[in-house]
Amino acid sequence: MPNEILVIDDDRFLLDNLMKALKSHGFEVRGANTGEEGLKAIVESEPDLVVLDLGLPGIDGISLCRRIRSKWRFPVIMLTARTDAMDKVIGLEVGADDYLTKPFESSELIARVRAQLRRAKEYSEEAPADKKTIIGELVIDAEAREAFVGNVPAGLTTKEFDLLSYLGANAGRALSREVLFEQVWGYDFEFSSNSLDVFVYRLRQKLPGDAGKYIQTVRGFGYRIQSV
Repeated sequence: MPNEILVIDDDRFLLDNLMKALKSHGFEVRGANTGEEGLKAIVESEPDLVVLDLGLPGIDGISLCRRIRSKWRFPVIMLTARTDAMDKVIGLEVGADDYLTKPFESSELIARVRAQLRRAKEYSEEAPADKKTIIGELVIDAEAREAFVGNVPAGLTTKEFDLLSYLGANAGRALSREVLFEQVWGYDFEFSSNSLDVFVYRLRQKLPGDAGKYIQTVRGFGYRIQSV
């Protein structure tokens, strides 16, 4: 069955064009003009991916993304007309998996959507159901798509788990920023160093106990994970 995409944007002209572009590439598409409508649509039927505008009236994109991440793990691509890098960082901090700055070509959005869906599918299928990676006190559980210290779950989003899982699969190895982005996000795009740093920061904060210290910065290169 085709993947279902929910587009939430208060610009009706843009919303219509994005929906048409996605439908023309074989996706099932629903649209919403406000955060409230978008949340209701998600509750009624969970989509495979949400395209979410940052500057919504009422419940804005940041607040809605927080609500989404409190319950759901499907990928979220955030749209913003703002050029301030901090807005993008905040979007990633609350759980967005990717972002696009308006204006953008519909072909770029399609590429991002496909990449997010592909990576979500690959990570859900690539490991045997009973496979677990253990690093010190940290357990990365492929079946649960969650990380634990003892029995305490970290509450990771899809992309946070994907990043941790890839680091864990290469425990002890220094991985460059470029390799991490290519392997976790799955497409060739100039990735902001701040964006990757945000994901790593979130992982460190979420991992129970002192397990966040296992993720080590390799200055001027990237990151690695190993017990300390």
